[in-house]
Amino acid sequence: MEDKLGKGLTAGKVASNVQKKLTRAQEKVLQKLGKADETKDVAFEEGVINFNKQLAEGTKLQRDLRAYLAAVKAMHESSKRLQECLADMYDDNWYDKDDVDSIVEDSDLLWTDFHQKLVDHALISMDTYLGQFPDIKSRIAKRDRKLVDFDSARHTFASVQKGEKKKGGSGGIKITKPVSLLERAAPQWAQGILSAHNVAQTNLSRSQAEEELERTQKVFDEINVDLQEELPSLWNSRVGFYVNTFQSVAGLEEKFHREMGKLNQSLYDNLIKVENQETRKTGGRGARTTPASTRSGPDGANHTLGVGPPPIPKSPSKLRPAVPPPPKVTPSKEMKTENIINLFDEASTPNISVTSPTQEENWDSWEAVETPEVAPAAEPAAAAEAAPPVEATESADAAEMPPGFIFKVMTMHDYNANDSDELELKAGDVVLVMTYDNPDEQDDGWLMGVRESEWQKTKDLSTKGVFPENFTQRL
Repeated sequence: MEDKLGKGLTAGKVASNVQKKLTRAQEKVLQKLGKADETKDVAFEEGVINFNKQLAEGTKLQRDLRAYLAAVKAMHESSKRLQECLADMYDDNWYDKDDVDSIVEDSDLLWTDFHQKLVDHALISMDTYLGQFPDIKSRIAKRDRKLVDFDSARHTFASVQKGEKKKGGSGGIKITKPVSLLERAAPQWAQGILSAHNVAQTNLSRSQAEEELERTQKVFDEINVDLQEELPSLWNSRVGFYVNTFQSVAGLEEKFHREMGKLNQSLYDNLIKVENQETRKTGGRGARTTPASTRSGPDGANHTLGVGPPPIPKSPSKLRPAVPPPPKVTPSKEMKTENIINLFDEASTPNISVTSPTQEENWDSWEAVETPEVAPAAEPAAAAEAAPPVEATESADAAEMPPGFIFKVMTMHDYNANDSDELELKAGDVVLVMTYDNPDEQDDGWLMGVRESEWQKTKDLSTKGVFPENFTQRL
């Protein structure tokens, strides 16, 4: 028998434990069937609902945080291998080899520090936060069992009192506890022990029932009072914990990306210098700082080198939204005169007379132009008649230029557009260069214009776009 019971167990203790489980099971069945009332605590039940919700949220956050850390570690390894590949390929005679090696090393250290601080400031605190839930969950389950014991003792005491009233109030009246089906379902080896225990519990006096009620109520109250205080406090603590956790993650990410951005900028600058270093070795063609296809000769004119297409100038145009084309406009002499005046206004050149530019000023876009004084706007027809042609050699068919027209260029190399606001050009195309609708959008090395053939055919500005200046030559 001792082998079956195990070390430290006695027959009486086993019988008591089995009797408790059977009594609780029987009480729950009676409560579900409506044969016995159940003690309810709405506030505590709401606290348990919040506790289970808080536990589920915390468990999910912990799982996702671990996945995030795993992704950071994987990204670290990928970035490290990529930069080590660059360091291996970086020739010793390239620009500042030591600086590039230092950038690769610093990048690796920055990733390592980022991951470790995420563990220290987020994951460890997350584990500590969730560590308090198992004990509270166990005590909630214990409270539920003690509540059933209390309800069972309360019902037993009520039955004793009811029996006394029927017998005339005699204090010595006993009641017999019937053997339930649940008791019969006890294990075979425990039947004898349970029978012996039931013999001692067959008759309960009023005083014994009252003592059992007081005992069960005391045990229940002790655990219930503690949980009534702890559950609301734990529920309220979640706000501060969530705030601190995500603030830590956000702050660490911001610092990491800021420092990593500095390293990436340094690496980018080094690679630009490597490119220019190589350009100088090949004769100075294609350098980032000077377009390869256009050089100024001694006479000030642009001369095209007999080489392949030049590098496309850097442009942030892809970072800005495409500017929708203006509505279709039918140009006129009056409009052209107004645009000429607006051109000078946009250039912010004070007190410039259209008829007398000085030799010191750059009038590339208005070569060989003889312009009389512009009359006041009060006589638009007279002003239109007084406006001279843009080029003295222009034909009558090309007299009507698009609004904002400046000068013509010829495409020297094919250019494939990379974005919706760029022009697709073929070598030999003539482009009418115009001012930007918004001067702030103009990028260095880029011009705005429309192909002359398109303009002469449709007079439609919807086909205008930007193109690299060093792919063209001024006419």
